[in-house]
Amino acid sequence: MKTTLSWLREYVELPAGITASELDTALTNLGMEVESIVDQSATVLGDLVVGRVLTIEELTGFKKPIRFCTVDVGRDAPQEIVCGARNFAEGDLVVVILPGGELPGGFRIGARKTYGRNSNGMICSAAELGLSGDHSGIIVLPAGAPAPGTDARPVVGLDDVLIDVEITPDRGYEMSVRGIARELATYFAVGYTDPASGAAPGATADVPHPVVVEDTVGCDRFAARVVRGIDPSAQSPEWMQRRLIAAGIRAISLPVDITNYLMLEYGQPMHVFDLDRLRGGLVVRRAQPAEKLTTLDGVARELDAEDMVICDETGPISLAAVMGGETSEWQQGTVNVLLEAAHWDPVMVGRTARRHKLFSEAAKRWERGVDPQLPLVALQRAVEILTTHAGGTVDDRVLDIDHVVAPSPITLPASLPSRLIGLDYPADRVAELLARVGCQVTGEDELTVTPPSWRPDLLAPIDLVEEVARLGGYNDIPSVLPPAGSSNGLTPAQRQRRSIGRALAENGYVEVLSYPFVAPGTADALGLAANDPRRSAVRLTNPLSEEEPLLRTSLLAPLLGTLKRNLGRGRRDVALFETGTVFLPHLTATAPPALGVDRRPTDEEWAAANTIVPEQPWHLAVVLTGDLDPAGWWGDGRAAGWADAIEAARVAVAAAGIPASRVGVRAAEHAPWHPGRCAEILVDGNVIGHAGELHPSVLAAFDLPKRTSAAELDLDAIPAAPVIDAPRISTFPAALIDVALVLDRTVPAGDVHAALAEGAGELLESVALFDVYESEQLGEGKRSLAYKLTFRAPDRTLTSEETIAARDAAVALTASRFGATLRGA
Repeated sequence: MKTTLSWLREYVELPAGITASELDTALTNLGMEVESIVDQSATVLGDLVVGRVLTIEELTGFKKPIRFCTVDVGRDAPQEIVCGARNFAEGDLVVVILPGGELPGGFRIGARKTYGRNSNGMICSAAELGLSGDHSGIIVLPAGAPAPGTDARPVVGLDDVLIDVEITPDRGYEMSVRGIARELATYFAVGYTDPASGAAPGATADVPHPVVVEDTVGCDRFAARVVRGIDPSAQSPEWMQRRLIAAGIRAISLPVDITNYLMLEYGQPMHVFDLDRLRGGLVVRRAQPAEKLTTLDGVARELDAEDMVICDETGPISLAAVMGGETSEWQQGTVNVLLEAAHWDPVMVGRTARRHKLFSEAAKRWERGVDPQLPLVALQRAVEILTTHAGGTVDDRVLDIDHVVAPSPITLPASLPSRLIGLDYPADRVAELLARVGCQVTGEDELTVTPPSWRPDLLAPIDLVEEVARLGGYNDIPSVLPPAGSSNGLTPAQRQRRSIGRALAENGYVEVLSYPFVAPGTADALGLAANDPRRSAVRLTNPLSEEEPLLRTSLLAPLLGTLKRNLGRGRRDVALFETGTVFLPHLTATAPPALGVDRRPTDEEWAAANTIVPEQPWHLAVVLTGDLDPAGWWGDGRAAGWADAIEAARVAVAAAGIPASRVGVRAAEHAPWHPGRCAEILVDGNVIGHAGELHPSVLAAFDLPKRTSAAELDLDAIPAAPVIDAPRISTFPAALIDVALVLDRTVPAGDVHAALAEGAGELLESVALFDVYESEQLGEGKRSLAYKLTFRAPDRTLTSEETIAARDAAVALTASRFGATLRGA
């Protein structure tokens, strides 16, 4: 929100000698973020003086008219200045910047020869001084202006202070001169004049234009006035243009400038319609599916059923509270206008603005909250300014459709601010501070507080406590450091997740952090079955984006979206991982009553509230595509495949401290993986996740390359890592024996691995698969799996008898479980 000190002074009696530092402190203590406070007189450097044009000589022979002038600037001799403007005459008073000066933007002025004449300065336009966007001519001062040589800064309004503050989302009333002035009045305890306190005529039985409001939830107030016969060529007054430019808004036309000006001054966004372009009466309603509207920025937009629109007989003509439409906008020849001021639902406006990516100044104010009592006052002020500068006749009829609900009283225990803030606030002090905010306060020990219409953020006792602390002075609240308790560092689960992250990073994976929001079609894109519990997702009441209103039940969906963005930016070989929570709702839980803020909930209330909190287990997801090993002079590269996703899962489980002997892998069918290239990962026989190649339909849905692979593990399902007792390294030699087992092709190699490890006993140090062989000689449906068994004793050299006995025991167990036979036996 940008404004000027002089504008604020019209409504608040600020101390006469207030400095920029004092103003900065006041605004900051009131809860505003001060972006800048700039003395406007410092934007023009050097001598800026009033001058009187003595002579004008017309220069010819150039592409445009040029004048050579002599100007009295209060010096010993007149200055010769070349000027291209033609809107002044001899004897006029003008604004001159002399050599050595500097205009806004760093444009330095010096004596120079131009158009064949010496020019010693510049006669300035309002645009060159940064006062307005008018480039049509130079500034011609009134006859009563100060004498030549006088400093021109106060004459043209360059002696003001520009203020730029950032307004927090809960304080929409501060997005106006009215709101900021009121806040400064409460801070300095000085007089305040509400600019919106003027009288305004109420609704009349007859209306100036027929209007029907079909949706009073989205629009609980709609007011309108009509002015006919205005001068379409009338310009906005200079004082208005200066204030609009100071606020960062360019001047467009008088009717539009008036609505923008009152939006800044009152905080009430308005809209002006060309009355002659309206077809029939107006209807305020929700948009119908597939309706279209071309907004003022020239973009044809398809409307959503949640959007509010203003329509005439031809259809939507304005995207309510956000931006008007092309078909009814004010045009250069407009002589009859309808001025509209309404009150719109802030939630609806916020969603519409985000949906259409139209974050207009009006939408920013509606989303934060606007005083519903402003429409008639703003309309009255608008028609007064319009008729003053453009003539015309005001229609005495006033339309005001009012369904506004008055603010509800709040019961506040007088002792609550003292208890929560930690300072002693007597009841009368609490009442006095809340009255300065604009609240109506009654009662003694228990206060009944009715918030003012411009404070929709005051809804509960805790909001009133915050106001007491703010106006009482945040700086008066003592800083008390909490006691520093002993800390044991990271929890075992945190250490486990960090170990997993480090291990994957060491293996070439890049960690990412995704938003936990997904679209309603995510479950279909992942190919989840109709009865898959991952289809049941938590829906957000106020999502950041209407396109992603659900919380994720799997890490893969946002991770695949990240992979797609990286591929779209030219990356070909990508390996990503993410650790984070997923959100699994309790489908049978019912919501308990809302808890108050005036007391601590009981244990039973906490337990009831926790029944609807979704489970939030930690998951790990991995996704990879392209070449895992790049090609180069050393040879061909190797493409990433489903086996690498399985290996990434193994790396993660190993980093969690689980020995390989407790980890299993077996074939499975589980969405979103390819049914023939999917494995489930087991620890102690329990499934903790899946890995493999993604299903082709999933790859098509996310527009990903073929053979893209992924893994997802439930980290909370991984048991705690055992305490590792470092074994004593044996100094005795190992005995190596190879066994080749013939068995059915359907028997998983991992199950055979586990059986060999179990049957070999304590002397087995390791077992590794090193060959898979298939041949018709082995028999139909048979294959050979060859394993290398390593035996070692910690205290002696094994004899051949001990080694063979352990081998035979291992082979015997595979024979009994899987019907395995030694190849060649």
